[in-house]
Amino acid sequence: MSPGDSLTIFFPAYNDWGTIASMVVLAHKAASALTDDFEIIVVNDASPDHLGEILSEMAARYPRLRVVTHPANRGYGGAIRSGFAAATKTYVFYTDGDAQYDVRELDLLWELREDADLVNGYKIRRSDPWYRTAIGRLYHHFVGFWFRIPIRDIDCDFRLIRREKLEPIHLTEDSGLICVELLAKMSRAGLRIRQVPVHHYHRMHGRSQFFNFVRVARVFFGMAGLWWRITVRGEVFRIPADGGQAPDAR
Repeated sequence: MSPGDSLTIFFPAYNDWGTIASMVVLAHKAASALTDDFEIIVVNDASPDHLGEILSEMAARYPRLRVVTHPANRGYGGAIRSGFAAATKTYVFYTDGDAQYDVRELDLLWELREDADLVNGYKIRRSDPWYRTAIGRLYHHFVGFWFRIPIRDIDCDFRLIRREKLEPIHLTEDSGLICVELLAKMSRAGLRIRQVPVHHYHRMHGRSQFFNFVRVARVFFGMAGLWWRITVRGEVFRIPADGGQAPDAR
């Protein structure tokens, strides 16, 4: 193992009080098997359930757990951006707090980290109702065509990213469009991408915050603005604080 192989695992969480404790426990075991230098972060996006109380108890038992709490809901993209901002280790892995992915499969991504800047999972089989599967396929093909993203499963939120490659990327979205924005900008930046098959499971608790028709319609509308900023204006990198030039996308 290389000296710099440290790891941040984080979970964006909203209405996930029924699954987050098991996710933290499994993340601790999975990370311990990969590196001695790791941290676990949960972003509580102003969840109205018992999530805050559960995380307080978990933090007392697991010193490597840090909790980032939003006083007001900032949306899925806002929670993802908070997780990235809080991460301090060389590699950053995130997945959702609803246990639809098995965090123990992180080892499959970890094996490919040295040859990649992003290792992205793709679902072996989607374990969702038929209408969500249909919307997901439509969404994937639509986004893949317009943004030219070379990923076989754009909405598979099971990702390991090299943090030094992530930091210059300018992320702005507060909705589920954060995934499109992240993948499109990393692709346009010429970063190395590998892909790994992972399992997907039925939701055991709560319900999706993304897959309702009103929200999906809103996302497709917002996608037009994101496409303009990335494809036409070439927005990929942050403007350096010292006023210097941002790196060119390759």
